[in-house]
Amino acid sequence: MESPLPLHVCHVNNLSVILNKLHAFLHCIAIALLIYYRASYLLQETRAISIIPWLLVFASELLLSFIWLLGRAYLWRPVSRTVFPERLPEDDKLPAIDVFICTADPEKEPTIGVMNTVLSAMALDYPVDKLHVYLSDDGGSPITLRGMREAFRFAKWWIPFCRRYRIKTICPQAYFSEAESDENFGDSEFVTEKRKIKEKYEMFEEHVMKAVEDGEYGNSRNHSTIIEIIQDTSGENETIRQADLVEMPLLVYVSREKSPEHLHHFKGGALNVLLRVSGVISNSPYILGLDCDMYCNDPTSARQAMCFHLDPKTSSSLAFVQFPQKFHNFNEHDIYDGSLRSGYRLQWPGMDGLKGPFLTGTGHYIKRESLYGNFKNKGIDLAELKDTFGESNLFIKSLHQSYEHKNVNGENLSNVLQQETEVLASCSYEHQTKWGEEVGFSYQSVSEDFFTGFILHCKGWTSTYFDPSRPQFLGTSTTNLNDVLIQGIRWASGLIDVSISRFCPLLYGPSRMSLLLSMCYGEMSLFPLLYCLPLWCLVTLPQLCLLNGIPLYPEVSSPFFMVFSFIFLSAICKHLQEVISTGGSVYTWRNEQRIWMIKSVTSHFYGSMDAIMKLLGLRKASFLPTNKVLDNEQVKRYEMGQFDFQTSSVFLVPMVSLMILNVAALVCGVIRMIAVGNWDKLFAQVLLSLYILIINFAIVEGMIVRKDKGRISPSAILLSSVFFVTFLFFGSIILI
Repeated sequence: MESPLPLHVCHVNNLSVILNKLHAFLHCIAIALLIYYRASYLLQETRAISIIPWLLVFASELLLSFIWLLGRAYLWRPVSRTVFPERLPEDDKLPAIDVFICTADPEKEPTIGVMNTVLSAMALDYPVDKLHVYLSDDGGSPITLRGMREAFRFAKWWIPFCRRYRIKTICPQAYFSEAESDENFGDSEFVTEKRKIKEKYEMFEEHVMKAVEDGEYGNSRNHSTIIEIIQDTSGENETIRQADLVEMPLLVYVSREKSPEHLHHFKGGALNVLLRVSGVISNSPYILGLDCDMYCNDPTSARQAMCFHLDPKTSSSLAFVQFPQKFHNFNEHDIYDGSLRSGYRLQWPGMDGLKGPFLTGTGHYIKRESLYGNFKNKGIDLAELKDTFGESNLFIKSLHQSYEHKNVNGENLSNVLQQETEVLASCSYEHQTKWGEEVGFSYQSVSEDFFTGFILHCKGWTSTYFDPSRPQFLGTSTTNLNDVLIQGIRWASGLIDVSISRFCPLLYGPSRMSLLLSMCYGEMSLFPLLYCLPLWCLVTLPQLCLLNGIPLYPEVSSPFFMVFSFIFLSAICKHLQEVISTGGSVYTWRNEQRIWMIKSVTSHFYGSMDAIMKLLGLRKASFLPTNKVLDNEQVKRYEMGQFDFQTSSVFLVPMVSLMILNVAALVCGVIRMIAVGNWDKLFAQVLLSLYILIINFAIVEGMIVRKDKGRISPSAILLSSVFFVTFLFFGSIILI
């Protein structure tokens, strides 16, 4: 009997594998020679310079070499994949899907954008009776609930229109704003229908905006549970074509109870509430997780994900299929690296060849069973299940039931089910249970997605990464420096939470997963700390020593100068090769180098300190959603490729101080080399300062040249100058 045709195939880029391993081998030899040079100097009986800066620079080089070595695991076996959705079983045999969308603040996450994400999820090309959309509103806002009701009314027109004409851009806001050449443009019926649907959408937008203007935002920290199956209660009697009278996907609004006396665990807590509530309403075996600003850009993503989940060769161990985050609002300059090119074009494909990528907070189809732990093991009795999952008999019953379509669409929840869901979404339900520890999304870190994926891999689950040519999901990227750095603090803090806990991937992982996969998780969890500390050292100590005439690197005439030069050029050229091979340019490379330096000395440093302070009990965890409301002037500067320095002095002072230090070091170093004639001893340090200034010229420009509102303020420059003089004074005392 012939085996069925595969639902997907995996391709290994053997040429990339060979080149990556060859580069790693040569770079490792150079690092070994660097270590030999530094160690041999330390063993000398007579040393010409102070040992402190030498040791600190050596330690920085070791840390950078270590994090670089961990990163080679990403490049060990990069793969790509092809799917064949036409080989899937018939619609009546496809599994059901629950869609989880999370929002927290209607001011920072505009309601109209959230509703467009909801509508795009409802319009997925999937059996309508097997699609259930849940919105978690952690803000408890009446505006969001009213927006859901308006979205349901518009969806009665939008979904049939998308299905009848096979619309690819299923987010209405994107569809009506883009200059898309519809295949049906010559069809007069289509043109008439499109015009009508656009009018309906404009009415929908007006109603939502009126709700925003007239409504109350509510108390996001203290509100009771609200759970409602959304239905049309407007009493409208508009005529809908008979062919369009199709069943609507289930749409459910969930606002969990919140109280100042209880921990809420941020997004992880909201997702676990959705797990429980959906478990007793629809209980679909697969879940699509979406951020509120990450709309579905292609109706076929669910079918593409099922090509992995339903493949007999992978389905039993596959926990989730991860799609990349892509964004509709970044331009060719991408000055803040909003596209996250390195992650989604290199790291995720590399991990896909090692049992699968990280779980990211959006754009993943995850198996519900994988989030429930080992509850199906024999011998677990009812009492133990209740200790794990809580006291709800109805939810525990759902653990043993596969999805069965229930005709809840268009009906209110029964009184019993309503009460049960409110209990499941209450503040006290998780008390003395294992939610957030052994089941559900993890509470160990504010980066609940990263840590949850890590634990799933430790338990033997695998994952898959799929990056088709058409973006399946599109979101809104941060387009101003302030939001980029605030977001960076949150990410860095969450990652360091994991790296300094007992679950450190380099210690906890190797006995539970492959060494290479542990190295990937280790690199991702440690990179904020292991980049910020060496970078702070390398942008201050060589410059300070240069100002005092102290060499830290080999003379130009020394053979070891070639070793340091090779390491420097090898790292730069490898990064440039990766950028160009993934569709970038020299400007992309420059922008990534710059934002990496800026983040390392600001957000990565503050995020790492935040995590350490939480570990020591000096502060509590916090979570701030990124602002999705875009300022027109900031957007205009972003489109022009100009940095917007309207941000806190906490971020500006380190950046500006370091630029002042490097300018001073460069000028004094050149003068010293000309006047004294010891250019060969200080050449490397002069070159380092010059490189830093060239890469970060935008900061110098913001200090001196620019006069617009996005420049660096004079007060920040003055404060930075004071900081520079203070550092120079105490640093020189230590060196002398």
